[in-house]
Order: sequence, then structure tokens, then C-alpha cells
Amino acid sequence: MTIADKIRNDIEARIASGTWKPGFRIPFEHELVSEYGCARATVGKALTALMRAGLIERRRKAGSFVAHPHVHAAVLDIPDIGAAIAERTGSYHFELISSHVSVSDSRASDFAQGTNIRQLGGIHHGSSGPFALEDRSINLDAVPQARDADFTVEPPSTWLLSHVPWSEARHRISAVGASPEVARLLMVSKGTACLMVERWTWREGIPITSVSQIFLGDRFDLTASFAPTSR
Repeated sequence: MTIADKIRNDIEARIASGTWKPGFRIPFEHELVSEYGCARATVGKALTALMRAGLIERRRKAGSFVAHPHVHAAVLDIPDIGAAIAERTGSYHFELISSHVSVSDSRASDFAQGTNIRQLGGIHHGSSGPFALEDRSINLDAVPQARDADFTVEPPSTWLLSHVPWSEARHRISAVGASPEVARLLMVSKGTACLMVERWTWREGIPITSVSQIFLGDRFDLTASFAPTSR
């Protein structure tokens, strides 16, 4: 094992164990040079490898910091957000902060007038704190079992994916600044860059759910794979 490999492994182990949490500033290059008794180029090689692996962020004149893990979601898929956060951060839980049943008046709803809906609000948490704020409505006329589902035990996104098949979906993605309420719930400053993902699903033309999820902008990636069209 080279010295660069040892430096990388040591830093990676501290990040994986939670000793160095997201946002923690790791020692400056000259400090690592002194600690490991090596050349600055060796330290630079190790830090570059960690940066390419997405484990650290290097900021000009400020140093290197443990990166916030990103959640990767396919643009053309409906991901299980809980599983994605758990995979990326090592832990996950959903905090249900509001739940009530109402009847749609159609003027401010994605459902036809008179539709019974369950409206939910919650926060998706990873090991480093809040990841996303969720506002969801579920059509109880189409999914009556959702009325009594305990979403403190199983988050609504996971529950819906496992209980309710869907045949159509639509996404809308936009950049937003955190409002005062969003900033308070996600524990960031007002105006912080966020990504809002809105999604609607149907089953054979019947609306099932609509959801708005607001992610911190530095913790969410959108991915898509395409194949060339034949000519």
C-alpha cells in the first residue's frame, strides 16, 4: 500500500464511521504532510481520489470538507426515496409532521371536486439530518386502505410503491429558494438553493397521488440513461 492509499483509506474510514461528519473540515494539506511524513504531492493525490469518489469537497482557499452524500434518482423512474437515502447515508427515517383527510374542491387540488384525499406532510432524514421536505395527497377513493395506513411506520413513498401499482406518471422539476418555513424545517438559511420535484401518478387514468418534494440542492442528483434511436 502506498502512502497516498493509506491517507485515502484513513480519511475514508473516519467518514464512514461518522467520526468526520458532512461539512467537517479535514486537516489542511500541510497538516497531513506533517502527520504522514510525505510530500505535498502525495497528499494531493489522496485528496483528489477522495474528491472524485464524492467523499470530500475541495474549496479554494478554504480547504477540504466532508461532502454531503447525494441522493441519485432516475428522471424516468419513481425511486424509493427512503431506500436511496439509506443507501447513500447509512440511515434513514421519515418524520410525519401532518396528516388529515379532506374533500377536494378542485380549485386548489390535483383531484376532481368531491374526491376524498389524505394530505400528508413530512421530512425525510438521513444520517446527517434533513434531506427533503414532502407534501403529498393520496386519492382515498382509489386507494381506500391509505386512510388508515400508519405512515410513521412506513413512509408514504415506500408504502405506495409496494401497495399501489401505477400505469402513468408525470414529473416536473424546478429550482427554488427555500422559503422561511422550508428553511426552518430543513435547518438551512432562507433562500438556500433547493430542487423541487413534483410528481403525479395514475392507474388506468385514475389519479393516485400527487407529491411535491423539496431537496437541498447539494444533496440530489438527477440521472437518466438513453439509447440512440435506430435509423
